[in-house]
Amino acid sequence: MRSTMSKHTQQAMSGLGAVLGTMTGSGVKLDDFKHEIQDYMVAELPGMLEMPERTYVGSTYPLGQGGNGGNATKSDFVFDKVEVEETVLHLNKGLKAGDRVLALRVNSGNDVVIVCKVVSGNG
Repeated sequence: MRSTMSKHTQQAMSGLGAVLGTMTGSGVKLDDFKHEIQDYMVAELPGMLEMPERTYVGSTYPLGQGGNGGNATKSDFVFDKVEVEETVLHLNKGLKAGDRVLALRVNSGNDVVIVCKVVSGNG
């Protein structure tokens, strides 16, 4: 009985959980499923964006001269620490064909949600 229950549990759980995949031109191809999935969802991450204080060095030009004049002045641009409320990270706008992604199967394996892009830790 235990063996039978274990087999049924394994069958029920296969097709669920996290899996790696690759974005294609028209969908996502999961590593453990031979067909491309065109109807998928992408996580959207709402929240508050906190940006630390930072300084950038750049050039300024007299008004109207843009980058064409030779009168550039080096300047420090200092940005204070800021919190931006009601921000949303739209992951789907940053994905392109060939990107490796982490996907979750939900709704008994009937739907796929792309959670994030995955990159190598060696480079």
